Amino acid sequence: MIATATDLDGRPLLLKAWVDPARYRHEVDALRLWAGGPTADVLEAADDLAVAALELVGGGPGERIGRRVRRRWSPLPFRDSTPSGGAETDRTTSPARHLPRRGSLPRIRRREHALDTGAWRPLVDATLPALTDLEEDPSRVTVLHADLYRENVPFDWLAHPRLIDPLPMVGDPAFDWAFWTVYYDLARGTGERLTTASRISRIPIPGLAPWCRLLALDGLLFYLETDDPRAPQMAGVLSDLSASTPRSGT
Repeated sequence: MIATATDLDGRPLLLKAWVDPARYRHEVDALRLWAGGPTADVLEAADDLAVAALELVGGGPGERIGRRVRRRWSPLPFRDSTPSGGAETDRTTSPARHLPRRGSLPRIRRREHALDTGAWRPLVDATLPALTDLEEDPSRVTVLHADLYRENVPFDWLAHPRLIDPLPMVGDPAFDWAFWTVYYDLARGTGERLTTASRISRIPIPGLAPWCRLLALDGLLFYLETDDPRAPQMAGVLSDLSASTPRSGT
């Protein structure tokens, strides 16, 4: 639940209440961890109520600046766990120690065996074997946003992206860049975003593309499981990624 408010100085705020206390803790901890980066700041928090006062980005909930500002995409704030680019946070003493680990392959395998994938079975069968050995780079494992849909990337009045509503977990930042590549504007401009993601993250396309295929395959199976009408779009994304991007190690 969200509502707008102002503080005593007239500063606009977004009040957000969580039903799930664990989700509240994870989200607030992540936003605090990234304080100073391109995220919405946590101004006040009431742990007993699972309510926080957040910086209001833009004019109000759901409002965003025009399409032109998408070209001004800034680096994501979680590459080092510190937006300033400093040393990685010590997870033995930080809020990150409470976060779940990222994981997709077990879910993919379960759905792949249980679902009738129909006409997309050859695509699934061709994609999955190449992903079973995909491993995180332990040198860059950090705290991920893990939910980079368009609606979670509003822009402020300076046309800078300010990330909101994380679903934080611990993993390789290639996951976040791949999520943004695949889901930010589904089936539109995927190749351009992949190039942008590789340039900004400094993860070479052959290292980032398998993560994109992993996210697209996971999304396709989820859409098939839930009868989501976007399944053909996701199948097209997966097919294009498989045909036009090099495999890891090739």
